[in-house]
Amino acid sequence: MEAPKRHRLSDWSKRLPTVTWHGVIQLLWPAVCDVCNSAICDTDRNLCPKCWGELLTCTAGDYCPRCGRDASRYGLVAGACAACRNEEIHFDGVARAGVYADALQRLILAFKHDRSELAATLATLAELALQGSSFYDKIDLFVPVPLHWTRRLLRGYNQAHLIANRLHHPHARISTDLVRARRTQAQPQAATPAARARNVAGAFVVRERHDFLGRTICLVDDIKTTGATLNECAKALKEAGAHKVYALVLAVAGQRLA
Repeated sequence: MEAPKRHRLSDWSKRLPTVTWHGVIQLLWPAVCDVCNSAICDTDRNLCPKCWGELLTCTAGDYCPRCGRDASRYGLVAGACAACRNEEIHFDGVARAGVYADALQRLILAFKHDRSELAATLATLAELALQGSSFYDKIDLFVPVPLHWTRRLLRGYNQAHLIANRLHHPHARISTDLVRARRTQAQPQAATPAARARNVAGAFVVRERHDFLGRTICLVDDIKTTGATLNECAKALKEAGAHKVYALVLAVAGQRLA
């Protein structure tokens, strides 16, 4: 047998166990889309082409750096859009991965309901949004928006903490010294902004011997709707001496896709 052929045969024999095992895995556990469960190829990176298209649409477009709503950069005045110019906002800016719709909405809902493995995909989107923000280099601490201990016990994890734990930053670390002092009702989508604000009023406090004094904080959460939760968290952090409080969210709700 010619030497080149012998080498090719030897290489194939070495790869055969891996190729065979990979085929068995595909047969027993075929790859499916994380969003719609349709069959996909290994090269599709966890989503089918249709859901990738939806996700790219959800994560595209300009938004207001103050409130996170859809806004053209040319429509901003002093860094604020027309929708939030007269709103009282206690956090100093926001970065979002996208809008709460289509594939991104379904990913987040699955993530909140027992699909904690989706943290890897969603954290990648969050990190890209964070790196594109104006406050990336200023952050001292990441603070996940806390769940009440009873809700965390039922769910098994805090989705905001899972996202924060996967963010890469040159020096910022995670702090869990912001806690939810009382269990609030789940924020209903249809509630008015005032009702949502009343629901979370005074719900967050900081632990004794916290490390927030003079620090620049980045709150991490999954969804921003009216911003009531982020506002209350930012208020508590600033009362504890935080210098600046920004927010990073996976999605902003109430936006319309073109």
